Amino acid sequence: MSTLFMAIEWKENRIFLLDQTALPIAENYISYDSINDLIIAIQKLVVRGAPALGVTGAYGVVLAMDEAARKGLSAEQLEKNIDNLRDARPTAVNLALAVEKARKQVINGRDSVLALAQELANKDKQSSTDMRNIGAHWLIQTLGERPLTLLTHCNTGSLATTGTGTALGVIKEMHRRGFVKEIYADETRPLLQGSRLTAWELMKSEIPYRIEADGAAAMAILSGRIDAVLIGADRIAKNGDSANKIGSLGVALACHAAGIPFLVVAPESTVDRSIATGSEIHIEIRGDEELTHFKGLQVAPLGAKTFNPAFDVTPAKYISVVITELKAYEIAKGETL
Repeated sequence: MSTLFMAIEWKENRIFLLDQTALPIAENYISYDSINDLIIAIQKLVVRGAPALGVTGAYGVVLAMDEAARKGLSAEQLEKNIDNLRDARPTAVNLALAVEKARKQVINGRDSVLALAQELANKDKQSSTDMRNIGAHWLIQTLGERPLTLLTHCNTGSLATTGTGTALGVIKEMHRRGFVKEIYADETRPLLQGSRLTAWELMKSEIPYRIEADGAAAMAILSGRIDAVLIGADRIAKNGDSANKIGSLGVALACHAAGIPFLVVAPESTVDRSIATGSEIHIEIRGDEELTHFKGLQVAPLGAKTFNPAFDVTPAKYISVVITELKAYEIAKGETL
């Protein structure tokens, strides 16, 4: 079974994205040469995952420059388009950071911005390799050389990065070393990134897995079925508080109650050392229709109010370790980032 695919590609002066809203039914690539269309794609989760959003954002600045030149847009309009790109997903720090890095290169010309975007993509790919090795080493040192049953929430693999992934990258490395018994993939409501995307990647990697409802995670953990949990992050505060897909906090609380490791795996670019704690992380609130409808079908009373945060914040006290491409930060032992 082929495991080769890329979530993001730059070619023919366009951004090509593997449409993650269509997976696992169809594997379609969509090309973009309009900055507004790219912003809509980001907001609709055609591409998602903090590292992937960062790379997409940097390429997006090139796209904005090309469009400005093609349409004769003013410098002010170009800046506005770059602002809109930066703010498309406010919780994911990688997007804003990459866009701002690229913006600083605009004065040096398009080729400089494109070179920066390609550099960020290459660095992200290498960081995936480093994280998977550091994370696998930590798990083996902590739990021993034995097959483990692991649980993960949302999608943190190649679909969320330009490499093998963050948390799912560690899982892939553990499988390569022969230390995976089975993976429990939370379905990840309301958009099912676990059952649609993570299960798809696990299938392609031929890793044994089962899908569970989000509400079953605590039972699976407290019943002793799970040895450790690995998740990603969209922003991590200096003290280790971590924002990730909604539902992550409940999984962390169950791990704390069960006394099993809870790992956060993310690149250094996701660590926002400008904020002291997770209370400073802006949480994206998404539209009602994600909860009141499913694939266009109404599943709730008309006019129902919703509470639909895209992320929650897990306090550092519930996190065993934060794995980045540099090291394993022992958060449970009081180490800060």
